[in-house]
Amino acid sequence: MNISLKNKQAVVAGSTQGIGKAIAIELALLGANVTLLARNEAALRQVITELDTSSGQQHDYIVADFAKPETVKEAINKYAASKEEVHILINNTGGPPAGAILDATVQSFVDAFSAHIICNQHLSQALVPLMKKAKYGRIVNIISTSVKVPIAGLGVSNTIRGATASWAKTLATELAPFGITVNNILPGFTKTSRLESLIQTRAKNANVNVEEYSTNLQATIPMRRFGEAEEIAAAAAFLASPAASFITGINLPVDGGNTPSL
Repeated sequence: MNISLKNKQAVVAGSTQGIGKAIAIELALLGANVTLLARNEAALRQVITELDTSSGQQHDYIVADFAKPETVKEAINKYAASKEEVHILINNTGGPPAGAILDATVQSFVDAFSAHIICNQHLSQALVPLMKKAKYGRIVNIISTSVKVPIAGLGVSNTIRGATASWAKTLATELAPFGITVNNILPGFTKTSRLESLIQTRAKNANVNVEEYSTNLQATIPMRRFGEAEEIAAAAAFLASPAASFITGINLPVDGGNTPSL
């Protein structure tokens, strides 16, 4: 099975921490040249030093803030103009704040839509022409299992994640004739700062300590544990590889069996 990414150019959004960083590290291990994309330049510089270069890879970064889509558009267009080919795009950004849907402000929906749909659109519009030129393209969107089953207390996130999945499915159909695939990974409860924050909030609301809430939550997962960011990264790397050339338009849960649907 060919999972080598040698000589492939990848852009990984939200890549200074958590799942995005783990994906950037995994793609580099498989030989890809990785361009990190995030808003914190100091963190970007640090992650660059952690990426594998044993195959002679050249890694770089783009500074842009997903809370300001126009900065993302400007930055990615400038980047695209400097590249002959790009092969892989990982769309990934932090989820909206937790809360009941009726408590959410209209602006919170607008902000989430901009950070996820609009920024994904800017990145794809800039990079797909370079994928077509390369005759190789992989777009992988990191979303959530809420695409299949809404998660209690994540009203805005549930809404926007579903919209992102529909955007991706539409794009997958449009790009399939060019051999460019578009797939979604749906992480379950994964050890990230977002999960820590969610557990703290839920534990407080339930009036129990964080450790107890965490233990009880893990007991609801068939594998009885939280996922590791590296496990999400492995799935993303496979979908980005030549081996996944006939897989497109799917939602892949990586959740320890937790999603109660087919």
